[in-house]
Amino acid sequence: MDESTTPVRLPGAAARRFGHVCAFFHNRDEEYRVLLPLAKEGFERGEKVFHIVDPKHRPERMRRLEEVGISQAMAHRPDQIEVRVWEQAHLRGGRFDQEAMMGLLEEVLAGAKADGFGLTRFWSNMEWALEDCPGVQTLVEFEARVNRILPKNDDLVVCAYDLTKFGAGVMMDVLRTHPLVIIDGFLHENPFFVPPDEFLRDLRVRDGSTPQG
Repeated sequence: MDESTTPVRLPGAAARRFGHVCAFFHNRDEEYRVLLPLAKEGFERGEKVFHIVDPKHRPERMRRLEEVGISQAMAHRPDQIEVRVWEQAHLRGGRFDQEAMMGLLEEVLAGAKADGFGLTRFWSNMEWALEDCPGVQTLVEFEARVNRILPKNDDLVVCAYDLTKFGAGVMMDVLRTHPLVIIDGFLHENPFFVPPDEFLRDLRVRDGSTPQG
């Protein structure tokens, strides 16, 4: 079995070849303890490492990656590692545009394959949704819609949430929009997952809103 078809491994379990994962943490040290080995595994297999972080935390992220051997010096090719800040991803133009971010996600995953990386290990810190920017209130709608993209790919997308910063209601909705969840450092199949079309219908009824199609 070659590297492109090797099942992705997560802490505590073997995952299917594609996955939309929510990962819940109480602090950054806990987050790094769980997710850095995941990033390192992909890097060593020649996969794309793509991260989205708070701009205040980017220097720390780069340092943490270097400490576990994820560096440009060790990369299979110059563009194997990409660490963007929120303003280069979710908050481009000072607002959250679902369509633009969906396009970026598809562009990153398809571009990595076209460049010969096989899989992408995508790690995004989600506190951008707490910023005072237009559109951030559609976070859970966006998370549901991502599930329409990922089954077309075999990549791994991890959405990291700080439990000390988000409310319980939002976290329950986040849980319902991810087929897989990491809690206390272990991967679990998520029994609370709701398929995207069903979740969006429920959201429309509950909020009296009109989620995008």
